[in-house]
Amino acid sequence: MEIPEKLREVLKKDGVVAIATLGEDGPHMVNTWNSYVRLTEDGRMLIPAGFMNQTEANVAFNPEVLITLGSSKVAGNMGPGTGFLIKGTAEFVTSGPEFDTLKATFGWMRAAVIVTMHSATQTL
Repeated sequence: MEIPEKLREVLKKDGVVAIATLGEDGPHMVNTWNSYVRLTEDGRMLIPAGFMNQTEANVAFNPEVLITLGSSKVAGNMGPGTGFLIKGTAEFVTSGPEFDTLKATFGWMRAAVIVTMHSATQTL
């Protein structure tokens, strides 16, 4: 999937990322920061996980995720601020090149969340 340029802009600004998963016990949501997310050449998101234990359990049960993110610092369709709804699938990895890339910056992380984006819709 080609990543929208506006999404790239948002990830360079201050903002919060919400990750929603669905597990055996129902829905769960966790947050991280825009500045923690890295994009790969092939259009995947790499997110460091410190805890995210329930998120990991849910992804093992059902890999589908919904992610919202935004920034008030990037112009949107109706004025200042924009956001995105991302639909995709996720996996947690604890070794390999993606893990190593994130671990070099985020020494505290225990795993990398790799999200394959299926769609990225601008919501504002």
